[in-house]
Order: sequence, then C-alpha cells, then structure tokens
Amino acid sequence: MENFVLGELARQLTWARASVRLFHCRDRDQYEVDAVLEDNAGRVVGIEVKAAETVRSDDFRGLRLLQRRLGDRFRAGFVLYCGEEQLGFGDGLACLPISALWTSRLDGAVLS
Repeated sequence: MENFVLGELARQLTWARASVRLFHCRDRDQYEVDAVLEDNAGRVVGIEVKAAETVRSDDFRGLRLLQRRLGDRFRAGFVLYCGEEQLGFGDGLACLPISALWTSRLDGAVLS
C-alpha cells in the first residue's frame, strides 16, 4: 500500500501547480514518516500510510515528531488509511481515506 501511495504522489507532483519535492524520513530512533513533501518556501506536509481500516493515535508518532522539529514550517500531517472517515487527531493532524489522493481534500494541503 505504501509503495502505491508514494508512486501516486510522485506522479501527481509532476503536474502540480507548486514545485514540491518528495522525501522519506526516518531517524535513528526509528521514527518514520513515509512521505515528506516540501515546497520551495520550506513548508512541509507529512504523510503516513497505513494498510488498515482504523487509525490509532500511535500512527501519528512520526508525524508528531516531525511537527515538533519543524515548528512553523510544518503545515499538516496526514495518515492515509483504508477506512472511509476523515478525522482530526490534534493540531494540524488528521486521518484521511486513501481515496483523498484523488480528491481536493489532499490537493489543497499538498499540491496547491
């Protein structure tokens, strides 16, 4: 699932209005964010991919660390998952269905 989502993000970035670079992040303590999208102004959106129908607070572990480290540069963090609900998990953090890859919900945060 992760490879599929990363491939789709990379494809969509080729025609995005903004110049956005795609990275992966893992630190020495094994905190990980599957996709880190950064624009030319240094603004960052983090995306974690889960092949599950439910999301737990712990699924945001890497995104929360990225948010703390980047401060104001961190715009939003999303967990994309196999469920259907869009739910908030605190300031700037939310889970979205993987189908958000093809809707304006993710486009407004990442690709504009």
